[in-house]
Amino acid sequence: MAARFFNTLSRSVQEFAPLDPAGKSVGMYCCGPTVHDFAHIGNFRTFVFADLVRRFLEFRGFAVTHVMNITDVEDKIIRRVREAGTTLREFTGKYEAAFLDDVRALNCLPPHQTPRATEYIAEMVDLIGQLIERGIAYRAPEGSVYFSIEKYRGCGCKYGQLVKLNFDEMRVGERVASDEYEKESLADFALWKARVPDDGDVFWPSPWGEGRPGWHIECSAMSMKLLGPSFDLHLGGEDLAFPHHEDEIAQSEGATGQPFVKHWMHGAHLLVEGKKMSKSLGNFFTLRDLLAKGFTGREIRYLLLTAHYRDSFNFTIDGLTGARTALARIDECLAKLRELAGATVAGSDAAVLHKFAGALDDDLNISAAWAAVFDWVRDLNRALAANELQPAAAAAALGAWQRMDAVVGIGGKSEAEVPVELLALLDERNAARKAKDFKRGDTIRDELKSKGWAIEDTAKGAKLKKL
Repeated sequence: MAARFFNTLSRSVQEFAPLDPAGKSVGMYCCGPTVHDFAHIGNFRTFVFADLVRRFLEFRGFAVTHVMNITDVEDKIIRRVREAGTTLREFTGKYEAAFLDDVRALNCLPPHQTPRATEYIAEMVDLIGQLIERGIAYRAPEGSVYFSIEKYRGCGCKYGQLVKLNFDEMRVGERVASDEYEKESLADFALWKARVPDDGDVFWPSPWGEGRPGWHIECSAMSMKLLGPSFDLHLGGEDLAFPHHEDEIAQSEGATGQPFVKHWMHGAHLLVEGKKMSKSLGNFFTLRDLLAKGFTGREIRYLLLTAHYRDSFNFTIDGLTGARTALARIDECLAKLRELAGATVAGSDAAVLHKFAGALDDDLNISAAWAAVFDWVRDLNRALAANELQPAAAAAALGAWQRMDAVVGIGGKSEAEVPVELLALLDERNAARKAKDFKRGDTIRDELKSKGWAIEDTAKGAKLKKL
């Protein structure tokens, strides 16, 4: 069965078919972070969603080229550089490094290319020049260059491909210099911003004078440079569909005359504790905040992957606790399978893979995919408890999990190293039980539990497990 995804461009679920005549190579671009601060958990929903898309496409046999930009120059960054009294690279480098650490903690695959906007100024200048040459962009009196929506529509192009725009009701503005402008306004937007005193040392030369690029032109220039004028898949949060992604389409197609992106996918908003994130409400979390509370990257990733990407999702601390419990069920089952399988090698269990992949083929129906996983875990636990599972079947189950985990990317539980003094207590407990001193054995068990460890009696002897 072929994968089918909702395409924002057509507003329908469509079979995913790349532009590659061989049907194998996929060019995929995801709008990356704006490195003016630490990214919050809402941002990471988008990046985990993009990682799931890439992993599933690779699972289905596609060769994906994944590009994710780093926005290291735009309005907020310049303002904060000025306030901090530092250089652009020193300021953005700190947050770029933090972001890359965070996505590693969430076990996201590294993109094949992570272009910084500041490294593609020449490509942006060239793209703006093409738009001016085609009569779709113009230089304003103060020296900035703007994209003309009127001229773009006048040449037979459609503005409003991703979202339905009512041009009669939208408030028309002459032009807007801000990178992020009001959603109800219809205004010419800046491609190149003439240098002003507040920009400090953040500027580059251009045929139109010193200045810097607008935010929207950055993604068009970087994506087309690395993936070509037309490519397969563009992802991002739903808040970027208009104006950012709509402006990307207009700039790119206005310059090349070719279709820009075949398939657009947008992830929905994330609420925290039932409300929009706000520092004043105390529900604004960076990944680092959650790690400091004792949660792990795999628990956070799992929770972010429990709701469909197009559904708004309520992220809660209770949900993270539930994620820990759910992952423990998988981990305990896998541990038993490994013990039973030993060195046995077998092919993957095809039945669970069929259900799992079939769910994700249906517009990434992650809830149905997890249902297939947990039904499978339940059935395996029953067979293990009844001693009905053979080593070959256990090995086949482990093979299936390896393939499914290549998609969901939660990895294995990090085995905590048992302190030497606790191993000594375990030895003492074993000796007490051997001497039938059960009272002493129970006392040691309770002491270990108070230190956060449980005794697990297995066929190969007693082990300590971190609670």
